[in-house]
Amino acid sequence: MTPNGARILVEALRLHGVDIVFGIPGTHNLAIYGELSPAGIRCVTPRHEQGAGYAADGYARVTGRPGVVLTTTGPGMVNALTAMAQAYSDSSPILVVSPGVPTGHPRQGRGYLHESKEQSAAADALCEWSHRVASVREIPAAVARAFGRFAEGRPRPIHIEIPVDLLAARDDVRFAPPYRITPRAPDPDALDEAARLLRAANRPGFVLGGGAQRPGDDGAPVGGAAMRLAEAVGAGVVTTVNGKGTVPESHDLALGATLHLKAVRHWLAGCDVVLAVGTELGPADLWDDGLSLAGSLIRVDVDPGQMYGDHVADVAIVADAELALRGLWERLGPPDHRPGAPAVPHPPDHRWELSELTGRWGDHLDALRRALPPEGILVGDNSMMVYHGALVAVPVDPPGRFLFPTGFGTLGFALPAAIGAKLGRPDRPVMALAGDGAFQFSVQELATAVELRLSLPIVVSVNGGFGEIREEMARQGMTPLAVDLHGPDLPALARAYGARGRAVLTPDELEDAVVEALGAPLPTVIALREGE
Repeated sequence: MTPNGARILVEALRLHGVDIVFGIPGTHNLAIYGELSPAGIRCVTPRHEQGAGYAADGYARVTGRPGVVLTTTGPGMVNALTAMAQAYSDSSPILVVSPGVPTGHPRQGRGYLHESKEQSAAADALCEWSHRVASVREIPAAVARAFGRFAEGRPRPIHIEIPVDLLAARDDVRFAPPYRITPRAPDPDALDEAARLLRAANRPGFVLGGGAQRPGDDGAPVGGAAMRLAEAVGAGVVTTVNGKGTVPESHDLALGATLHLKAVRHWLAGCDVVLAVGTELGPADLWDDGLSLAGSLIRVDVDPGQMYGDHVADVAIVADAELALRGLWERLGPPDHRPGAPAVPHPPDHRWELSELTGRWGDHLDALRRALPPEGILVGDNSMMVYHGALVAVPVDPPGRFLFPTGFGTLGFALPAAIGAKLGRPDRPVMALAGDGAFQFSVQELATAVELRLSLPIVVSVNGGFGEIREEMARQGMTPLAVDLHGPDLPALARAYGARGRAVLTPDELEDAVVEALGAPLPTVIALREGE
């Protein structure tokens, strides 16, 4: 029988290696759901489409494969927009597929179920691109175009809208096998100039961002190449939040994910050559605009637009990060041309600044570090204990072990993203870490984790509301307003969902609870009360 649009879509996804989708069935996408199981594609049903988007994001970050979200029209699609915007900010490859109003539907509207003025245009404003197909034959081409875009440049979310009548319409189509895309090679002249600058540098520094990550690759080829270069020229290596884990943070030359610290930015400003790989060097990386570089800036990025951003490149290498670093290493040669290249010390007040940030959670963060095995994945929310604490105080040595919603800065990311990460890497221990304010944005996804029977510790730092905003108000001389929130008994709430729950106070109790939760057959909410 000639296939319909729904079967053609699912077959196109299967040919591109999709074996799991995150989404919620609705009236207009039932034809697609009817084709998933016969194609061997697993369906995971979060309790909200925003959770589906975060789960797909977590899956993509740990596997290196695009996460796929399937929504229905209107509210289902709109619910996923925040997750799409977060994925756009952090360069995560997510494909969101939704039905749309029928092809003959009048543009001025007539009260169609889930109708919106311009669904595809709304998505297009927040993702890499959104495309509404016009025919059944266009469906496999649209899917191929999306996966090609994920592979050839900066990976960002893409939306494909299929008019609901085309899901039932039939046509003969020809499926082309996925084509192989060769990573963008660096310009040899740019490599020569960059190598010359690095060879002559007296105070070099490296900055590695999310574009230096290789999700799903335990060999860390980019990080390994970066550290060989750093050792050759005696460069300190700092990472952005999204670059955390690119290089072993225990290495003598590694400054960790500390680009936002004033002391580190002061050190970087004094470097005579800075090599920045896969980073915007933007306010979300720096936590302000206070970076002024006195030396030469070498930028490596697959996105050519980054060469003309806030910090214009003196040497622009538009290329795949691994190929660029390999080319620089080949030009520099072994480090014996600079015998005894000194390790760059930490900035003098670096440790003091760290202790100022992490002091309130120091012993508890040490407990988390002991409890989570070296191969474990930590998924953080936009919460104080994460960005002021775990980011700098929980070192990550293997690659791709720290997930965080950086640029867009959403709340509610940790739990659903941890579910996606655990599904993507079931062989790895996964732990979520969130504040009580952020956790309640997506607490309903506990039901999803229970349904999937995931061994997942969810550590929730309880400070009674939005702690960061409360402190910011106080710093500005304001009386705190709308930041002190009534919260539920989280362990009891977890048990109501069918999960496990436990309240802890001391670091020893926290360590014991996490270790126990990693071996449990269900998710465990671990409520840690701050200041007690």
